[in-house]
Amino acid sequence: MRTYLYGRCVGERRGVVAGRDYDDELFFLGCVLHDVGLTEEGNGEQRFEVDGADLAAEFLTRQGVSAERVEVVWDAIALHTSEGIASRKRPEIALVCAGARMDIAGNADLLPPGYADRVHAALPRRHTAAVLHDVIVAQALAEPRKAPLFSLPGELLQLRTGTPRPTWQQITQSPGWNDYAGYEG
Repeated sequence: MRTYLYGRCVGERRGVVAGRDYDDELFFLGCVLHDVGLTEEGNGEQRFEVDGADLAAEFLTRQGVSAERVEVVWDAIALHTSEGIASRKRPEIALVCAGARMDIAGNADLLPPGYADRVHAALPRRHTAAVLHDVIVAQALAEPRKAPLFSLPGELLQLRTGTPRPTWQQITQSPGWNDYAGYEG
């Protein structure tokens, strides 16, 4: 719910208005379902954002939501940790990302005075960032495929374990293309 409230506020401050510029129901669904990949039911074999998007899509489809509307919510959930990508998508998707970012790493100075205090009074944080971190890392430790290189789960896992990351050369040479053989650039 905080993601929804923050996302709407961020949108309004950018001149993006519910009902005029975006479908508020799709935005709301993306917000309230964006972390279902961190639940027991949503914990599959993919990174949590994709597992969550898949679970949300299944749920919405069972509720009779059209495929076109489900796709918007799927994108919003799958991309909610991909700021540079989500911000270029339609407002429902961009605002889920902006709201989630504001909730986790936000800056109350970017909100109207007292807004964050009112939101937190109604919806207490209860160690949100710490709990999310621990759940993401626990899922990745149990299933390393959930933490691909350079993804949010991958970064959190690497920070927790200290496991060295492969270099660009190691990654690109693993198929044996030999792109660096004789290269002097």
